[in-house]
Amino acid sequence: MRDIFLICILLGALPLALRHTYAAVLLWTWVSIMNPHKMAFGFAYSFPFAAIAAGAAMVSMVFTKDRVKLPSHPAVTTLIIFVLWMCLTTAMGFDPDGSFEQLKKILKIQLMTLVAMAALQNRKHIELFIWVNALSIGFYGLKGGLFTIQTGGNGTVWGPAGGFIEGNNELAVALIIAIPLLNYLRAVATRPWIRLGLLVLMVFSAIAALGTQSRGALLAISAMGLVLWLRSDKKFVSGIAVALLAAALVAFMPASWNQRMNTINNYEEDGSAMGRINAWRFTFNIANEKLFGGGFEIYTPDLFAQFAPNPTDLHVAHSIYFSVLGEHGYIGLFLFLLIWWFAFRTAGQIRKEARDRIETQWLFHLAGMCQVSLVGYAVGGAFLSLAYFDLPYNILVVLVVAQRWLRDKRWETDHDGAFGSSVPVERMVKNDTMNPVRQ
Repeated sequence: MRDIFLICILLGALPLALRHTYAAVLLWTWVSIMNPHKMAFGFAYSFPFAAIAAGAAMVSMVFTKDRVKLPSHPAVTTLIIFVLWMCLTTAMGFDPDGSFEQLKKILKIQLMTLVAMAALQNRKHIELFIWVNALSIGFYGLKGGLFTIQTGGNGTVWGPAGGFIEGNNELAVALIIAIPLLNYLRAVATRPWIRLGLLVLMVFSAIAALGTQSRGALLAISAMGLVLWLRSDKKFVSGIAVALLAAALVAFMPASWNQRMNTINNYEEDGSAMGRINAWRFTFNIANEKLFGGGFEIYTPDLFAQFAPNPTDLHVAHSIYFSVLGEHGYIGLFLFLLIWWFAFRTAGQIRKEARDRIETQWLFHLAGMCQVSLVGYAVGGAFLSLAYFDLPYNILVVLVVAQRWLRDKRWETDHDGAFGSSVPVERMVKNDTMNPVRQ
């Protein structure tokens, strides 16, 4: 039944996807982030949903009458250079043939990232894209939150089979990245039942993140909570509310959860933590030895025997920073960090440019929540191998496209003055009750 249902969704969406590239991007995003076919039990499990969605995007780019244009942005340029550098490091790596399989997977993701930047043009496109990303992860937040409550926190929440977020740690960081996006959608929603539903989904996602038993998730959600508090206009009230909610969630979790979290302070006594540190030193040694890094296939006994301090303790890097360092060298790491620096800076620029007009207040809030998501990714990703995960790059898409929309509007203002004659933000009602102007 699930197989037929998913095929019906695909067949129903394909005509629209073939006419409009943005619709094909939404279909691809749903399939690649949520992996709904991995919850089926028949032919749909291995059906090429993602390939069909990507193919529809390529066809629609040729025949669509919609505007499709890649923005001129330093983050876009850096991303393209990073992808080209990965191609070079694959060819120059220890195992080019083995690394090529991972490279093909990453090239597909980054190609669709660029297609999304070219296809998404207006507020409707941007917000549909956010809905698809947030709810694709929020589904597992709701499911995992219910499971955590049902088991009293004694079970471990896992992600969907296959893909980047199959593991408990990876799912935890994905949930943490998605929570600020859900909060943005809640803030701009005009219907009370939607706002309430999104708030409930945020709470269940936070419960599910704790239920993954991930120590990195605890650090990431703490960092995200701090940034959310700093973004709040009512710091005292919001601080009390967050503290009470955090205390209630932690009190709900069993003693075994608290014991696992306490190992953060005593990492020297934890074999898993020391294995990660050994892997980090391993990637550091490879980068010192090879300008191009070792390629994707570096976590092998032979290479650990050559570069790791403890050659018998074989682990993957479990860090977005050290995995990129070992696989693509210092130049690759610099390009990777530069992408996210541009993303965070773009969000700051949007907030500065959008805060003074009621028509662009939605962008002010969106950019702020994107920054919170990026903080969650930066902290949680320090302990996970999620350097090539779609969701953070989709946030980059949102920021690049949003800035283009904002600056296009300001260009129109220079010609007709319409945008500049709007009501100043000082006269608008409180954000929680306003009905934003839709563009």
